[in-house]
Amino acid sequence: MSAPAITPVFVRLKLSLLRNGLRQSGGRKAAYITSAVFALLFAALQLIGLIALRGHAHAESVVVLAVAVLGLGWAVMPLFFPGGDETLDPTRLVMLPLRPRPLVRALLTSSLVGIGPLFTLCLLVGSVIAVARGGAAFAVGAVAVVLALLLCVALARAVAVTNVRLLTSRKGRDLAVLSGLVIAVGAQIVNFGAQRLGASGLGELDPAAEVLQWVPPASAVGAVHAAGEGAYGVAVAQLALSAGALVALLALWSRHLTRLMTSPDGSTLPSAESAAKERSSTGLARLLPVGRTGTVMDRSLRYIWRDPKTKAAWVTSLAIGLIVPVFNAWQGTGSVYFACFAAGMLGIQMYNQFGQDTSAFWMVALTISSPRDAYVELRARAYALLLITLPYATLVTVVTTAMLGDWQRLPEALGLSFALLGAMLATGAWTSARFPYSIPQEGYKNVAPGQTGLAWISIFGGMMAAALLCAPVIALTIWLNVSADGNDWTWLLLPAGTVYGAVLTAAGLKLAAPRTAGRLPEILAAVSKG
Repeated sequence: MSAPAITPVFVRLKLSLLRNGLRQSGGRKAAYITSAVFALLFAALQLIGLIALRGHAHAESVVVLAVAVLGLGWAVMPLFFPGGDETLDPTRLVMLPLRPRPLVRALLTSSLVGIGPLFTLCLLVGSVIAVARGGAAFAVGAVAVVLALLLCVALARAVAVTNVRLLTSRKGRDLAVLSGLVIAVGAQIVNFGAQRLGASGLGELDPAAEVLQWVPPASAVGAVHAAGEGAYGVAVAQLALSAGALVALLALWSRHLTRLMTSPDGSTLPSAESAAKERSSTGLARLLPVGRTGTVMDRSLRYIWRDPKTKAAWVTSLAIGLIVPVFNAWQGTGSVYFACFAAGMLGIQMYNQFGQDTSAFWMVALTISSPRDAYVELRARAYALLLITLPYATLVTVVTTAMLGDWQRLPEALGLSFALLGAMLATGAWTSARFPYSIPQEGYKNVAPGQTGLAWISIFGGMMAAALLCAPVIALTIWLNVSADGNDWTWLLLPAGTVYGAVLTAAGLKLAAPRTAGRLPEILAAVSKG
């Protein structure tokens, strides 16, 4: 008697998971429906746009790059969103008597259920219509759509099963939180590419498309264009390349799935060497001041390195603070003053200082019994931030100046950056005490429900106040640049901005200390809400 097919069971299981997930809460249901509507609307508009490309001289380059980026998205999706689909974790099935091949077939079929596969299908169909010419090309296109869709899904599954131990560990959650960095960097790259295309036209894509048309899954779409041009040998080779990649991914998936379901999990058992290394004091800690200042600095730096949310915020700020001025300078449209963006992005990290402690803030609160204690606490946190921010802001300013070749404005750009940083440290210390809010440790939200207004007031209100505090240095910069003899004295803006920023920081810490000491219960209640 043959065993019953498990593929229909897994498809029903996938549908049940989707249905039961939507029943958990009205908010989750509304979020899913809203995201589905927007995704399908975007897919429909994208389909129409691709069909409109039909007959365009560079249509092949556009669709080949689009499918290549789509494949890349499927590859990284399990790494950055491991909690988005419970069926991506095959360890839930280890106790079931399932053979690898039927299991791979069932999982592959069930993976075709969802918004992502439907969106992918729309893009692939539009790509085929955009480049297909003649009946042979459409026949190849039908095969290409199926191959490319299965290849994208298999790629996501293979990546997930290969890294499942990582994705279900704390390091995997850290990696997922860093998805914001990928989105931010990707947005800047897309913006830069769009500006280049707007200036030079779609012909700029041809060299990249010539290479990517031989890389699955883009090679499947390349086969459609080749068939339309009568190059049937090339079309067969590109289809064979996509089919071979699919077979290789399925084999890789099956092998890792077998290993995963038959071997013990030792990923969470630390080695003696790593445990000893963890217990030992770092070299940086030995260089910090003794007493409370050094202890607080060490704790703040450890948060930056170990806490997923804090690490994500810092890495994102570091990346964007460099990308914005450098990309603008690269395009020839930038200014040395864009380097102040680095100081501004890192200065934001001073806001909501106690929120990153979450409920553990009560241990800090127990050590604060006077405004003096609060002042030392805030000052040490500012010192920890300055250890990273000062050299980084200086580096970004020097790199931007070098790319533009405008060395005369380096002192004033540095002076403005240091003044802005000092203003943000001052306002950040004050808003941390006046408008604290909780940062949830789980999920992708950075503000606890009901505290969004506090976060907006803290961050954006503080940034507006910092801009106003920088007005004297900005006015001095403008006056020296428009004055007849002012260019000879612009170098004074470096010491002036540095001193002004230091004075603002000291004043802000002094003003925030009494408020911090007097509002400890309110701060603890606010940051522990999540």
